[in-house]
Amino acid sequence: MDFIKIAQEVLEIEAKELQRCAKNLGNEIEKAVDIVIATKGKLIVTGVGKSGLIGAKIAATLASTGTSSFFLHPTEAMHGDLGMIGKDDAVLAISYSGESEELIAILPHIKRFDIPLIGMARDIESSLGKYSDVFLSINIEKEACPLDTAPTSSTTLTLAVGDALAVCLMKKRDFKKSDFASFHPGGSLGKQLFVKVSDLMRSENLPIVSEDVLLKDAIVTMSEGRIGSVLITNSEHELVGVLSDGDLRRALLQKDFSMNNRALRYACRTPKSINNPNILASDALKIIEDYKIQLIVITDEKQKIHGVLHIHDLVEAGIK
Repeated sequence: MDFIKIAQEVLEIEAKELQRCAKNLGNEIEKAVDIVIATKGKLIVTGVGKSGLIGAKIAATLASTGTSSFFLHPTEAMHGDLGMIGKDDAVLAISYSGESEELIAILPHIKRFDIPLIGMARDIESSLGKYSDVFLSINIEKEACPLDTAPTSSTTLTLAVGDALAVCLMKKRDFKKSDFASFHPGGSLGKQLFVKVSDLMRSENLPIVSEDVLLKDAIVTMSEGRIGSVLITNSEHELVGVLSDGDLRRALLQKDFSMNNRALRYACRTPKSINNPNILASDALKIIEDYKIQLIVITDEKQKIHGVLHIHDLVEAGIK
């Protein structure tokens, strides 16, 4: 049995259904956007079974992209949670058949309070279609299931139409990457846009030595500092060099190498530093990557050391 061919056929069938819907998409999507934008409260998404699972994902996508939304199961609504739908809310109801009993049972109660209803089903003549103020068709010609019964193409299309609605709303609201990060402060994007160098830099017990210190003593300080480098300052406590373990290995290859030479002799005299601890950690990571270094020193405008940021600190914090 050729499973690669079977998998390809599934993807092709579902892709065709998406393309067919895209070509036949009418102005109902614009009406749906207008309803949601005009809604002062929340957009409540509801559905049963597979439609409910897809609805929960759509609600999550909407909520993370600027549309206040949550999922409400119709059965729970009928047993007390219907009060969660307020007069300022709107409802997005999903049922491929348009006849799911649990869902249809709550629609009269929703319409009784003149709550706007966006319906998603295969047939506008279905019960859900008739109740809807705006109808988004999720009709398909063929499920990807070989029996043409299990929800496959239909659930994919439902999810895609939900995504289309979410993206349209993002465009309408001019929703930006920084807005998205605000809803995901713990995510990778949130870290990129909110975590600053000052949040991650080390500022205590730094391995700092004077410019006159001997290499053998600098190595001891380097070992105690546990960042693979030692910072070298002059009499004014200004940064004048950084000696890394890489510098030390290269120094060992020199013919006149001596542990009794000054550490500054083998150090980098132009270490990379920044004087603004409020820059984003992701920007600091780019500097580290561009210069192919392990750490960056944070100083003030007079090159007085305030802290260091090691690449390991960035990795551990999930900065990418």
